[in-house]
Amino acid sequence: MKDVTRLHDGWSLRHEDATLPARVPGCVHTDLLASDALPDPFLGLNETETAWVGRRAWTYVTDLHHTGGHERTDLVFEGLDTVAEVVLAGETLGTTRNMHRVHRFDVTGRTGRLEVRFASAYEEADRVRASTGERPNVYPEPFQYLRKMACSFGWDWGPTVVTAGMWRPVRLEQWSTARLAEVRPLVTVEGSAGRVEVRVRTERTASGTGRPLTLRAAVAGAAAEAVFETEEAVLVLDVEDPDLWWPRGYGGQPLHPLDVELLDEDGRPLDTWTRRIGFRTVALDRSADEHGTAFAFVVNGVRIFARGVNWIPDDVLPSRITPERYRTRLTQAAEANVDLVRVWGGGIYEDDAFYDACDELGLMVWQDFLFACAAYPEEQPLRGEVEAEARDNVVRLMSHPSLVLWNGNNENLWGFRDWDWEEPLAGDSWGEGYYLGLLPRIVAELDPTRPYTAGSPWSGSWDHHPNDPRHGTHHSWEVWNRRDYADYRATVPRFCAEFGWQAPPALATLRRALPGEEFAPDSPGMLHHQKAEDGNGKLNRGIERHFVLPEGDFDRWHYLAQVVQARAVAAGIEHWRSHWPVCAGTVVWQLNDCWPVSSWAAIDGDGHLKPLYHELRRVYADHVLSLVPADGGPVLVLDNQSGTPWRTTVVLRRLDADGTVLRESVLDLEADARTVVRLVVPDALLPEDGSSKEFLVADADGLRAVHFPVPDKEFAYPPADYDVRTEPGADGAVEVVVTARSLVRDLLLQADRLAPGAAADRGLTTLLPGEEVRITVTGWPGADAAAVRGALFSAGAA
Repeated sequence: MKDVTRLHDGWSLRHEDATLPARVPGCVHTDLLASDALPDPFLGLNETETAWVGRRAWTYVTDLHHTGGHERTDLVFEGLDTVAEVVLAGETLGTTRNMHRVHRFDVTGRTGRLEVRFASAYEEADRVRASTGERPNVYPEPFQYLRKMACSFGWDWGPTVVTAGMWRPVRLEQWSTARLAEVRPLVTVEGSAGRVEVRVRTERTASGTGRPLTLRAAVAGAAAEAVFETEEAVLVLDVEDPDLWWPRGYGGQPLHPLDVELLDEDGRPLDTWTRRIGFRTVALDRSADEHGTAFAFVVNGVRIFARGVNWIPDDVLPSRITPERYRTRLTQAAEANVDLVRVWGGGIYEDDAFYDACDELGLMVWQDFLFACAAYPEEQPLRGEVEAEARDNVVRLMSHPSLVLWNGNNENLWGFRDWDWEEPLAGDSWGEGYYLGLLPRIVAELDPTRPYTAGSPWSGSWDHHPNDPRHGTHHSWEVWNRRDYADYRATVPRFCAEFGWQAPPALATLRRALPGEEFAPDSPGMLHHQKAEDGNGKLNRGIERHFVLPEGDFDRWHYLAQVVQARAVAAGIEHWRSHWPVCAGTVVWQLNDCWPVSSWAAIDGDGHLKPLYHELRRVYADHVLSLVPADGGPVLVLDNQSGTPWRTTVVLRRLDADGTVLRESVLDLEADARTVVRLVVPDALLPEDGSSKEFLVADADGLRAVHFPVPDKEFAYPPADYDVRTEPGADGAVEVVVTARSLVRDLLLQADRLAPGAAADRGLTTLLPGEEVRITVTGWPGADAAAVRGALFSAGAA
């Protein structure tokens, strides 16, 4: 039987004359931080003081010892970041230039000093660029010239922290006769029958070549075996009436262990492989219709409105991301009613723990191949690395039922058309051959059970503009960059795969990341932790369109920036959901952050939930009640994405700013399963055009929608007046009870102001006079109502 030994202990990190203890998996930055040899790049302006690390060469050293007893011993690196020479006892075993691949070296009978010598990623990028020629990209860093996590070179939400090291596990594998080199389970469902076609490729020693071996496989009560003498074999397992895997909200997520075993001619086990699979079908509806070209996920025959978020690496030092951290972040996504997570192409193929959690939580995974925002050379040495990387990861991830889409790239097809690339390229390769040739061939060969799309955005062919909202996937960035969020309502994309709005992180995050700073929107630390081009200018213009921009009041500015972020994303989702099934999904940019920063994230770099997170939970719920502005006045929308009819009573009220009800109507409505009901609000209920004193409220089943006919800065809000009390809650929580004496718009309790680890269970809430809201606060040992009042903010008059 194959023996596996982890090689994680006893490593040292060497640079010039210095030697430090090293942790594997890890990277140079984590080892330097552990030895207090580097300031934390996340704090203050330290990022610039640590930039030298990525421009140096580093060597990891240990002694390799192993015993015999097997014909073959392999040294296996699951992830080398990135340009490395592997040397054993003074002899080079091989070189690597790809962070996203597994590398295997034969060390049979060999021991001694093991060195992994990492060159500077910048030096390698310069060598490749000199060979292939210059290619355009959107950032002044050379990430497209090597197969490394692109965002380690910085992004408009991330720091420049160029890593090196053994970022994934290292192991010794000792085996005889043969091993399982590749196992590909092709899972299909036809009618009520499930089928698993297990395709296996073996590697054999010289003594194992040509010998008969037995392959066995079993899943969900079905079993099969075959005797074979070649390197490859296929087993077919038929499962009658399997329970189907569904996205969350559509059914359960049953997972079935698939066990594969390789035996010699005497029946002795040589190698085993086990993964959990799920039975389901997935397809993309990309049919043409009167609106253009559809883009909709169809799972088990059910067409789905995808409620998605974009995912970036959860730490710019990805070796620090634990299975528990993956589970926490993805559980937060599920609790926000998300059902699709897009793994963005400037990051990494995530750890198996990420996809395991998605399998269990019912989160569909859209997986980008790792190309983003640049023209990528297609010449060697990159082309061979791209193919090997794609093959490695398609095989590694294809067992996961949560994986529903392979996507060729992020924004590169769009970039070629719109970002002035074509002229400087002058006919040079730029990645099109990957996205429209190599990658779809690999997916068709290795994983034909899943759809592939060439890019995001992509209209399906060059017959249409790559980012045409009427065809395929669309990225909506003109709004954040140049226009008010009301302009989200100007179009109905078939599938909006990226859109978003920025806001600063929680105050507790800022206090930790910028110690001692006197906060202002343009204070040194705030500007350093704002990576977007004119990011603060766009934040301020977004606020000014709706509010009076606070001068000299950082707390008010911070609150209003977060309010605008939440309102902006909600405006887009409510509008696009109301046009289901023409629009079949939204994927918010972005769920998470990789460090403390002002960004588009719903969860900041310290794990604090922004108001946007709570707003996502509302607008991604199965039932959404909204008042969507349209020509002629707001439209009342009941959006029911549940599997059963929604019967409800809607109370529509036109109110004065002081809370007086001017007109009221009660409507008994029903929305069938997976349908939308749109009703024009009767004229008698509409606030007077341009009124600064009237507004509209809709209530149903505990849900509330509001419509104000003018921007907040023009509305005659009364001074916000409310009472606050606290009560003991369950499990040590505190119940904060706020009772409104006036109209209170977008009340927010910033719980982290009470204690850095405190959290509230709800975000923005609008109260009418006499109404009460209960907010559960965890992580705060106090119960001081005065302290709570100091952490409460509202959009109306103070």
